[in-house]
Amino acid sequence: MRIGELAARTGFSVRNIRFYEQRGLLPAPRRTGGGYRVYDQDAVTRLRFVRSAQALGLSLAEITEVLRVRDHQGPPCSYVAELIRTHISAVETRITQLVALRDELRARLPLGTEPDPARCEPEQVCYLLEDDVSSRDDVSGH
Repeated sequence: MRIGELAARTGFSVRNIRFYEQRGLLPAPRRTGGGYRVYDQDAVTRLRFVRSAQALGLSLAEITEVLRVRDHQGPPCSYVAELIRTHISAVETRITQLVALRDELRARLPLGTEPDPARCEPEQVCYLLEDDVSSRDDVSGH
């Protein structure tokens, strides 16, 4: 199949397919006498894998390595399992950070009332975003 058909079958643009080919995610396809790229079913399989892996947060470098392992050593399941464990850990860390951020944002909103612009000191832009630590330091003499 030519690149346009591959694009239609996988949902990737022709530009993306060429990019993935340059990055080594797709092996160089054979060419017709006229220079047209001709792809086989393996290209469809690989691009669908790329889409699935990207949806799960794998980087192109990680995906390239998974494909390299597959091409040279066989099924990369152990390698992929380790990647997944690493990503789970990163996601859990990010969730912890996001929960803390959400709690900090909630703490800055006045409960049940509208913000009070009169609370902004002349040296502040907005009391809702300013850190109160600096004003406490001024009071304590630090």
